Amino acid sequence: MLRYDLPASLVVFLVAVPLSLGIAIASGAPLVAGLIAGVVGGVVAGFLGGSVVQVSGPAAGLSLVVADLVMTYGWRATCMITLLAGALQLLLGVFRVARSALAVSPAVVHGMLAGVGVVIALSQLHVVLGGSPQRSAIENLIELPQQIIDNHNHAVFVGLLTITVLVASTRLPQQLRIIPAPLTALLAASVTAWAFDWDVTRIDLSKSLSEWASPVWPQGDWHGIIAAVMLVALLAGVESLLCSVATDKLHDGKRSDLDKELTAQGVANMVTGALGGLPVAGVIVRSTANVRAGARSRWSTIMHGFWILVFAVFLGWTITLIPMEALAALLVFIGIQMVNMGHLRNLRGHGEIPVYVITMAGVVLLGLAEGVLLGLILAALLALRRLTWVTVQVTPEPDGHWRVLIGGSLTFLGVPTLTSQLHSIPAGAAVELDLNIDFMDNAAFEAVHAWRHEHERGGGTVDIDEIHDEWYAMAASGARMFPAKTPPRAPDRWWLPWSHRRYSRASENSLVPAQHVPAEDARAAPDLLAGAREFHRRTAPLIRPLMHEMARKQDPSHLFITCADSRLVPNLITASGPGDLFTVRNIGNLVPRKGSAHSDDSVAAAIEYATNVLSVRTITVCGHSGCGAMAALLSGGEKTVEGSALSRWLRHGHHSLAQFVTTESDGADDGPLDRLCRVNVTQQLENLRTYPQVDERFRSGDLELVGAYFDISTARVHILQSPPISAGPP
Repeated sequence: MLRYDLPASLVVFLVAVPLSLGIAIASGAPLVAGLIAGVVGGVVAGFLGGSVVQVSGPAAGLSLVVADLVMTYGWRATCMITLLAGALQLLLGVFRVARSALAVSPAVVHGMLAGVGVVIALSQLHVVLGGSPQRSAIENLIELPQQIIDNHNHAVFVGLLTITVLVASTRLPQQLRIIPAPLTALLAASVTAWAFDWDVTRIDLSKSLSEWASPVWPQGDWHGIIAAVMLVALLAGVESLLCSVATDKLHDGKRSDLDKELTAQGVANMVTGALGGLPVAGVIVRSTANVRAGARSRWSTIMHGFWILVFAVFLGWTITLIPMEALAALLVFIGIQMVNMGHLRNLRGHGEIPVYVITMAGVVLLGLAEGVLLGLILAALLALRRLTWVTVQVTPEPDGHWRVLIGGSLTFLGVPTLTSQLHSIPAGAAVELDLNIDFMDNAAFEAVHAWRHEHERGGGTVDIDEIHDEWYAMAASGARMFPAKTPPRAPDRWWLPWSHRRYSRASENSLVPAQHVPAEDARAAPDLLAGAREFHRRTAPLIRPLMHEMARKQDPSHLFITCADSRLVPNLITASGPGDLFTVRNIGNLVPRKGSAHSDDSVAAAIEYATNVLSVRTITVCGHSGCGAMAALLSGGEKTVEGSALSRWLRHGHHSLAQFVTTESDGADDGPLDRLCRVNVTQQLENLRTYPQVDERFRSGDLELVGAYFDISTARVHILQSPPISAGPP
């Protein structure tokens, strides 16, 4: 692992140092606090964390919170708040509540980060222009034009050079990005400022070291202090957990243990708070760099923390060469990148852009906590709206029927719209009511139920079909509906025989076994026409796009030869769909030999068409237990009329009977009939080899011959041994 993790740790170290310094500046904290957080995030969170490749450190998303805390309570008290926030994270991790943090809408999180990015960019842009940031984003925006007019110093050139190098580096091919873009930009700005002796503001790390002190208890309203602790803990925790989930998508290694990760973040924040560092969280920029650099284990993260420590102790003097304007330009670039347009594209399909925009605007205009709260409220309102969203479409059909389609979540809030639409249907009309819903409360059920009875008393008919969950049927049967979001479903209907799908009006459209259907209702049992109606209503809309694509051409992969027995359904036992199987069904799944005296052109034509025209890749012969044709062969034709079509057809099974007589039992103890059924399958595979086109393709390996046997009593499909390729046709 070391040969992968060591180079990756160096790459992350080169990314982390300038970002740690920049975030410390944006947070209003001593520069050394950023380096301390980088070391602790790498070593402590990396060693204890639940993600093997995530990198933790000071996060730009927390800079506004920290800056506000520094202004309100002072830096040393802010460190104590960080320590207490870490203790809260540790407690939450111990109680395994990490997964619940993911319930926060990503639109709120991304909107918050975008808002923080805008605030950082606006404030640091003043530093790039040689001025000082204002107290709020609005003031920064108002003062910006005057700042641009009054600016006439070298700081502008340093800032512009830094941003130019950052933009250019991101556009280079991956192979040419040997040095991380932030480090390249700071090196270019520092060397240029030194070479031309520009008048820029230098970073003084020694002054930052003199500001270091142990944390103290914050003074002030304890309600505000508790709120600050909770805000830091929750924001840092949610950002870390979302980063873990995002990082898991970048590699194929072990998945993250979120509770363990939250616990590690808590310990790391307790340590960094005690040492006078910034709050730490999982950072997606560093984690992405770590994965792309080839990291395989947590040692890359740990080693990057040690490299930051070594740099701070032995090479800290080099920081004095970096212009403050260059770090500010780096922060402007990072802030702009935090407004990620890719997130907007992802949210657009889910209708959550308003949450993103409101959260971002709230963070910029009001503050971080206020913006997040606005976003959470809006996200909750939108979720409530979706839960209560319902559509009712009432359409008259040309044949005089009325079709009603109800979709969404059917709650009491949708009852007025629902009843208004239902009562617009003329009395005495035949109605097909399709319920495509994911929830139905009691008020909605009562409304539909009462309308149905009223309409049927007026001489009309109501045929209710529930496309997904059987909410109406289960409520009508008196089943308990709470607390399940999805109630217990009545049996799926598509695979049941017609005799098991009879409706009983006494049970209000619920499915009941056939033997419980009253005699007077037996005449209403579904038949072929009713089945076709159900197909048109339920299945046809789902498969119509697929069938439209296949309307001009079929491309099956299998020729499936099986018995005409009504108990054997090829699509059911193979879980195949339209276009998969080219099927031949006959009595006994027999394949007449090529050129035999009683050859059958229908089977031969199907084989010829499947192999020469459709170019199927597999031919399967499927038999089944208790086959009536095999029983007739065993009985010597006692149940067939001599000279009849059936007796002539069964002559094609004489080879199977002869094979049965000469072979020993295959070990199964299910009787001679079922043993003959299995022998018959292998014999028909041999009969297929008498067709030259089949044998030629089989020998070349272009065609596979498969024998299958369906045991009806156990509903199991057994694959029998296929004939060897080396064997010639019988």
